[in-house]
Amino acid sequence: MVKTGSDHRKSLIDGRSVYINSEKVDDVTTYRAFARSVTSACNLYDYQAANPEKMTFRSPTSGKNVNRLWQLPKSHRDLVTRRKALEAWAETTCGMLGRSPDHVGSSLAGMYMGRSVFEKYDPKRARALVDYFEYARDNDLYLSYVIINPQADKSKGSAAQPGDDLVARIVDEDQEGITIRGAKMLGTGAIFANELLVAGFMGLQPGEEAYAFTAMVPMNAKGVKAFSRKSYEEAAVSVFDNPLSSQFDENDAIIYFDDVKIPWDRVLVHRDVQMGQAQWFDTRAHVYQNYQCQIRLMVKLRFLMGAVRKIAEINGIVPRPLRSRAWSLPWRRRESITASTSCQAARSCRPRRFSPSKSIPRSSKRFERSPAAD
Repeated sequence: MVKTGSDHRKSLIDGRSVYINSEKVDDVTTYRAFARSVTSACNLYDYQAANPEKMTFRSPTSGKNVNRLWQLPKSHRDLVTRRKALEAWAETTCGMLGRSPDHVGSSLAGMYMGRSVFEKYDPKRARALVDYFEYARDNDLYLSYVIINPQADKSKGSAAQPGDDLVARIVDEDQEGITIRGAKMLGTGAIFANELLVAGFMGLQPGEEAYAFTAMVPMNAKGVKAFSRKSYEEAAVSVFDNPLSSQFDENDAIIYFDDVKIPWDRVLVHRDVQMGQAQWFDTRAHVYQNYQCQIRLMVKLRFLMGAVRKIAEINGIVPRPLRSRAWSLPWRRRESITASTSCQAARSCRPRRFSPSKSIPRSSKRFERSPAAD
């Protein structure tokens, strides 16, 4: 059976601790600040269930059909097929969900493809990565992540932040696993995710090994608390008046870990500053997540171009050339398409796997920060 929206909705009623406006939420699927956005997330799984050939493939371990985000391309054709599935998913939300399941899932797939890096680091952590990837794939989990350390004082590193428990760190460990305490950000989409990848992306320094860990944590684990920012969905007048914010608000959240115990089989990096960076850049994790970003951006720009065109038509100004940044959209869309397709054309063929090129997603980041993007 392919995972459906109903399956995902039921999985979110799991006793997770979510807070917003100083109120604890009993059920995120029905709460006024989250309900429509949860439905948008569930619609992704309904779409894959309705289009199994396009959106799914058979898991080599369970034999079940799961989303193509978990697919590890063995050929250029596989890479393109996977891209088309991600593009189709993004089209269901006009490219507005930045942390749809294929984002962090792609990161994990990239780590798995580069698991030789983990094997050189620690065979036990490599085994944990393999086992967790297969578990997440076979259950078609919705993953989000928290990879930013909160900074009360931006002039200081993680270990020097005021208060011992501001930044999540390892505070204890035993034969069963590690215990972490402190906060991580930004938790985009965490409210309607199944599990979190808890890691570091900012460079840590020698002596900050307690902060250098990566682990997979269920959203309903004991001690996990999600504090959502204010909801744009809740503030929306109606779907008609606010069609985007009323349905596609991913609700960034600070996640606080109140002495959360994590078993060793869910710990991918343990007290290693160098590996904390290598997991992203020496594997295909960063490439795969940026590739997904480019695909989504391509869809989003296509939607924005349509909206701009419709506004221009309504105002009777389509034939007239305008000196407006809005008219840079066609150029930006062409650049986005070029970045996405070039990633495929300039792919890297690793042993038994095809992945997008490393260099093109990096250059596309410069494009996103260009003045035309303002």
